[in-house]
Amino acid sequence: MAEEVLVFGAWGSPFSRRVEMALKLKGIEYKYIEEDLTNKSPSLLKYNPVHKKIPVLVHNGKPVAESLVILEYIDETWKDHPILPKDPYERANARFWAKFIDEKCLSAIFKACWGACWGEEKEHEKAEIEHEKAVKEVSELLQFLENELKEKRYFGGETVGLLDIAANTIGYWLGVFEEASGVELLTREKFPKLCNWANEFVCVTAIKENLPPRDKLIAYFRNRFGAGNASK
Repeated sequence: MAEEVLVFGAWGSPFSRRVEMALKLKGIEYKYIEEDLTNKSPSLLKYNPVHKKIPVLVHNGKPVAESLVILEYIDETWKDHPILPKDPYERANARFWAKFIDEKCLSAIFKACWGACWGEEKEHEKAEIEHEKAVKEVSELLQFLENELKEKRYFGGETVGLLDIAANTIGYWLGVFEEASGVELLTREKFPKLCNWANEFVCVTAIKENLPPRDKLIAYFRNRFGAGNASK
């Protein structure tokens, strides 16, 4: 009996694209279902009643939610092209940095790019100060990732791993955020290793095939948050 693999996602979401990247790397066939997040389908609400969010992977009728959880499920279910290291310490390390990206980096990046759009409206002077703080925070956070790369080609070593996939938000979406907002965060002068990694990462076939059009993404974020930051 053929396996049924469904992915509920949204075209511009780095989180649902993570799931597709992992499936592509492992050569797993799947059916993609685009969700309208302003009018969520009964199927999405059925399969993810707790968070009511994408992505959701449904494998032979069994749903798995949350992108990082899904990546681990994919790796444990389909053994070819492992994306988590075998060594327990290295596995724990990859999980740690993936959570670091989601829990620390993303909110700081949004604040640096769009300031008050990401939180409450504030008077201009206060927004300026908070923007500068957010830019500094992003720089500090990216430096941790720069250091973690060491001399490796990818975070996963010589092949793309779970942490690389989780870092798609840095490798592709961050450049989109920068262009949409006019804020520069990831520069080659400050972060040469991260920039080299990002260039390598987006050229991997399974990754490149699952990146949304850059121009469409930029237009989407400009339309949603405005073309600039309080600092402009």
